Amino acid sequence: MQAIYLDHAATTKLKPEALSKMLPYFTEVYGNANSQHAFGREAMAAVDEARDFIASAIGAKPSEIYFTSGGTEADNWALKGMVRAAAKKGKHFIISAIEHPAMIESAKALEKEGYECTYLPVLSDGTVNLQALKDSIRPDTTFIGVMLANNEIGTIQPVAEIVNIAKEYRIPVFTDAVQAVPAMRIDVKQLGVSAMAFSSHKFGGPKGVGVLYLKTGTPIAKMMTGGHQERTQRGGTTNVTGIVGMAEALRITLQEMDANNAKIASLRDYFVARVKAEIPEVIYNGSEKNRVPSNANFTFRYIEGESILFRLDLAGIAVSSGSACSSGSLEPSHVLLAIGLREGDAHGTIRFSFGAENTKEEVDYVVDTLKQNVQMLREMSPLYHK
Repeated sequence: MQAIYLDHAATTKLKPEALSKMLPYFTEVYGNANSQHAFGREAMAAVDEARDFIASAIGAKPSEIYFTSGGTEADNWALKGMVRAAAKKGKHFIISAIEHPAMIESAKALEKEGYECTYLPVLSDGTVNLQALKDSIRPDTTFIGVMLANNEIGTIQPVAEIVNIAKEYRIPVFTDAVQAVPAMRIDVKQLGVSAMAFSSHKFGGPKGVGVLYLKTGTPIAKMMTGGHQERTQRGGTTNVTGIVGMAEALRITLQEMDANNAKIASLRDYFVARVKAEIPEVIYNGSEKNRVPSNANFTFRYIEGESILFRLDLAGIAVSSGSACSSGSLEPSHVLLAIGLREGDAHGTIRFSFGAENTKEEVDYVVDTLKQNVQMLREMSPLYHK
């Protein structure tokens, strides 16, 4: 049985170049980067080099790059830290209704502290409603958070336009770019955001390390207290190996991005065309044009997505029924409900996310297997009427 991985939005395989770059920092250059002796200075030199590269890759200053344990921590820190730092001005903030659970749950936590959140509605393709954004801004609004590319349906948001709206009111904008960085060249100055998060393991780097870009002068409260790491803003022993690997993975990703995007988009489009043509009663979720090249999100009506997932898994095909961070939940996806899907249809949804190593032959096998199993499950479903 062949094994086919179509869950690249959840995580990706470590790039061999990143692993090679990391290895010496496990066994040879093992000093604590914050130690004052030669071992520590050698480790810190590698961290500084990585910070410099990552900053240049996104158009930032090295002093604006803060290393975290990943996208979830960066999301938490940005939202909670920026909102709390602005509490004297006001206690109202805005995020989109389709943010990652790290943002949604952080917002709920802040609401319990007395803050007020507006969950910005989206259009049927998952794009933020800009008029609703304008209508939601209040004198006490201190933060706007909209992810650059959605993790479930792949829709790319007009973040630069959102920033232009927010500028009129001097409100900082944060964007979760975890899904965007593997697929887009991002310049934070052109984008105009005050803060941005991304995570190493989404583009072939190691797990457990990420970045919060924080524009110079942006007020933020500390979330991780402890030592003096990250210019006293984020305590905790510096993850030298992870940071080194992340920088190398990003370098390779940017180097190969154009060729990989073209290949991935071609495979995704071929897959989408076959599914639409050969499987009835499907809904293609997200924007047709403004989406990352790897994402294809389909609702298969009258059946449970989990049943499809398990059957594909038995056939050696790895896919997702939604965000990896909420895959244990029995609740329908908040993203799918926000774009207008009925609860029953939301339960019948699968996310397919492609990578450069996938092939046309694999896509054909996946579609053939999918067709067979969808038909089998529908014949067993009391909801399906032939």
